[in-house]
Amino acid sequence: MNGKNLRAVPREQRTNTEGKQITNKVLLAAPDNEFDLLRADLTYVDLPSHLSLHEPAQDIEFLYFPNRGMVSQVVVTKDGRTVEVGVVGKEGYTGSGLATGLSRSSVREIIQIAGDGFRMMGNALERILRSAPQLRTLMNRHTGIQGMQVAQTAACNRLHDIQQRLSRWLLMTQDRVGSGTLPITHDFIATMMGTDRTTVSLAASIMQKNGIIEYVRGAVKIVNRRKLEKSSCECYGVIQQFEDELGLR
Repeated sequence: MNGKNLRAVPREQRTNTEGKQITNKVLLAAPDNEFDLLRADLTYVDLPSHLSLHEPAQDIEFLYFPNRGMVSQVVVTKDGRTVEVGVVGKEGYTGSGLATGLSRSSVREIIQIAGDGFRMMGNALERILRSAPQLRTLMNRHTGIQGMQVAQTAACNRLHDIQQRLSRWLLMTQDRVGSGTLPITHDFIATMMGTDRTTVSLAASIMQKNGIIEYVRGAVKIVNRRKLEKSSCECYGVIQQFEDELGLR
């Protein structure tokens, strides 16, 4: 499909060259002529739960643009402990350092909730961005907003109690997954939040008694979004404002 034909296609109907529909908001926000430059380099991929996209200190080989699902950005300490510092869904992309000239990242990027999306070689992005100034600006802005999310999450993990943190995390997850039923376990939440399962289970039990969530084996169901927002700390609202400024929510 040439550039002339591509511009006749509404952005919400964009596909890669294999005909796989695109719902990632970064790819949909790119101007028509710049999207045409990267379209052939987008490979459709399944993103199964727990798939590692990038390990700390390794060169960033690929970028991933999720259509569905959610990626956790996790810091891993020498003794093997982990804590989540950011999340990415269809509003963003992983491997964001490549857009700003960095070839490595200190975080592990792992699929937390299964989905699908598109993969691109890092060297292909570097080539494309030389001729795509608006896409470069868009991706740089997302990288900046992602950094703000990491900073706010770090403060939240240090300063707020487990119920506030869990509420914030569930809200952010629902925003990215687009469903009130989240296929996650207490064990996995505990790993992401850098705490133990008992602590998470106690907080979830209190929230369930208050009619905020329901827990079934292997999933958490959000039954009252308004109560969940009230249960969260201010960090969710701050992060939400960052994302609203980016215009990709």
